[in-house]
Order: sequence, then structure tokens, then C-alpha cells
Amino acid sequence: MTAESGALRPAVHRFAVDVPELELADYQRVVRLVLRHPLITATWPDERALPRVRRFAAALRRDLAEAFGYRLELHGSTARLVRAKDRLDGTQPAVSRTGRPFDRQRYAYLALCLAVLGRAGIQITLSELADSVAGDANRITGLGLDPDHGPDRRAFVDAVGWLEERGVLRLADGSSAAWASDPGAGEALYDVARDVVFALFRPTRVVQHVESVSALLGRAMTSSGNAERRQAAQAARRGVVESPVVYFADVDPVVANHLGGSALAADLARLTGLRVERRAEGVLLVDTAGFTGERFPGTGSVAQAAVLLAVEIADRVADPDGRRVKRLVPPDGYGRQQALVGQIDAGLPTATLVRLDDTGPAEPRTTEDEGGADETDGAGRLPFITDSFLRTAVGEILQRYGTAFGAQWHADPDRLCAEAVALLERFGAVTVVPGGVLVRPLVGRYRHTIAAVKPRASTETLF
Repeated sequence: MTAESGALRPAVHRFAVDVPELELADYQRVVRLVLRHPLITATWPDERALPRVRRFAAALRRDLAEAFGYRLELHGSTARLVRAKDRLDGTQPAVSRTGRPFDRQRYAYLALCLAVLGRAGIQITLSELADSVAGDANRITGLGLDPDHGPDRRAFVDAVGWLEERGVLRLADGSSAAWASDPGAGEALYDVARDVVFALFRPTRVVQHVESVSALLGRAMTSSGNAERRQAAQAARRGVVESPVVYFADVDPVVANHLGGSALAADLARLTGLRVERRAEGVLLVDTAGFTGERFPGTGSVAQAAVLLAVEIADRVADPDGRRVKRLVPPDGYGRQQALVGQIDAGLPTATLVRLDDTGPAEPRTTEDEGGADETDGAGRLPFITDSFLRTAVGEILQRYGTAFGAQWHADPDRLCAEAVALLERFGAVTVVPGGVLVRPLVGRYRHTIAAVKPRASTETLF
């Protein structure tokens, strides 16, 4: 063997090829920033974010497009990541400044605010914005907006606050708090960041031509084998960075094949600096850098209760001395997606719908019952944990770690149970079904875990 043939060759990377190794860690931080915050302005999420994105703009555009099929746009003082979506996700709603998830009314007001701001000048008062939104909302059956009606005003203020946080509206004079308390007692003047407005509201299709929200997920299919493999690889990478855990059973076989390959882990490590953990059932991206807004296990009473509940569930499933846990076939993923599509489409204004042809909407496909296998063999089935077990377990957690939870949780353990289960479902640990939950493989990570909860520094009161 010659010295040349035996020499170590540098690793060949597909991404961040033009980024010097000394700057790679900074580049990976910016990739994580853009993936977490698809909209970046001069003030959102902070003043340092936009200069960091501009520093690596060329490499980011190329890598995000090739790795995920995303498009990064920079205009004025705004960076916008236009993402491709493979499925609807109801676990990441917009939230108000107080942490309240947006409902239909708030989403509607937000959309109408953007429509008004799109045709407004460089400044607008809060009362003018409210009057214009009210004029549009009052023409929509079942919506409406009366600023003197408390619930309507609070929903409108939440929508405006969402825009303020992201730099769409910048307070120039007055106070929005006074108007929020009493529309006749105060006023606020806003500067309108038009580049941010246009970055937020750039629909790729005429809304009146959209017959279902699922049409927004459609992509042109290619006949080339190489193109299909590239799209499947992009879908696999998207799944890992957008979901807490990706199970092989939940994706197409061609995507699962890419999830199981070594290239995906190397690519995402190069791009994000994070490690991909692979198990027999699926993969997850280990968040060691605060990549996601919400982490599990996390801090706070609900997060503590959730991880303790996961331990109880894992021990119950694996208990050799207890009664055998019943196993059920999990709900069909396509059926759950169709149910979510139906909930969103229920608000579609059909009176303004303009069909492009006479074919009508496509009929949804149906899935046959795949029962077949005996319940005792566990093939394709997941352990079923009843609601009564969950409530009992949470009650025991409150007794065992009483000082770690505030008085409001002791007074309402059912609410703590519901929020803890909802958190576990958001992270792919369980699937909520009538009467209980189905336990997914992620819970196995917490089997036989010994938890220690730090006591609260101060005692909370109920009010």
C-alpha cells in the first residue's frame, strides 16, 4: 500500500459545502433558527436573527431547497422560509401572547387583518384597523366583529398582538392596552411593515379556487426515478425536523427506506448539528440545542406530570406480574388526516367557490378493516391504557410529588391529566382513542425510569 492510497481522505458532504469548518457551528445554528422560525424580521425572534441569516443567505437557499424542498426568500428586512407540507398538523397552533391557542375566530381575524394591511398605507390606527376588519367580518355569516363585545375584542387583540410580536405592526404612538380595555378610552398608531405583510401573505393559489385545504398539500408528480427518490429523501428529512418522532409505520415505504439509511443521519448532522437516533420503530432528532420551542421532557408542572405519567404507562405495559394489557389496532393515519381536513373544510365559504372544471372534488378513498390478526399476537397492535388508569396514575403522582405541583393542579387533577396526555400525544408518545390511549414505542424510552422532581421554590395559591 502506498502512502497516497493509505492516506485519510476528507469526508465528502452534500450540504454546507462552501461553509468553512470554523464557521460550521454558526451555520448550523442559523439553520436551526430558520427551521424553527420560518418568518424572521428585524425584531422577530430577536434583533440578531436577521443579520445571522443574511450572513449565510446563499448557502441557506441552496441547502434548504436541496435538503427539504423549502424556499428561502429575503426581501427588505424580512426572511421567509416557504415550507413544503406533506400532511396537516393540528398540534402546532398559533398562540397569543398569553399562551392561548388560536381558535377559528382568531385565525379569521388574523387573515382579515393581513388583507386590510395589504391595501393600507404605511401607517394605520388600531381603531381604523378594527373598523376595516369589522366591515369584512360582518359580511361573513357566523363571524362578525363588534369591538364593544368583550369576546370579539379579545380575539381581535390576540390577532393584532400576534402581528405586533412579529414586527408586522410597530407601535408609533399611543397605547394598545388602553384600547383593548375600552375602545373609546385610548388609541394606538402603528407603522405597517409592508415587506413583512407581503412575506406573510403570498398565496400560491387563488383562494376561491381551493375546494379543500388538502389541495394546498398537492405536488406535481414526476415520472423520473431519480426525481422520485430525491422527493422521498426530502420528505424523510422534513419529517425528522418537523416532527418529534417519525415512525416507519406512519410513512410510505419509500420514505421509510430513506429514514432507515445512514445518509439521512449524516446529512442532518451536517445541517443542524443534531444527532439522529434510530430504533426499530422509527427515528427522532435528539434536541440538545433548544431547536424546538417545546421539549420533552421539559420544565413546568404539565411537562413534569407528562414524563412521570409516561413512566407509569411504560411500567404498566411491561409489568410481568400485572394483568396483561389489551392491544388494539391503531387508528388509520389516513382516516385521522381526513377527519382533520373535514374540520378545516367545514369553514370553507362555498358561496364564493369558483370551480376550475366540472369534475367536482375528488372522492376520498376508504380503507378496509385490517383486523385479521389475532388480538393476542400483538401484530400491528398497540397497548391500550384506559382513562381510569391515567386518572389514578396522575392522582398518585400528585400525592407522591405533592410539593412539586401547585395548588391549582391538586384542586383539578383531571385537567392536569388531560393536559399531560395532550402533551404526550403532541410528541408522538401516545395516540388518544375513545376510552383511553394507545401507547406508542417512544414511551419505551422511559421504562423503569427513576424520576426525581425538584420541590417548588415557593407555594402557589389557587387564585
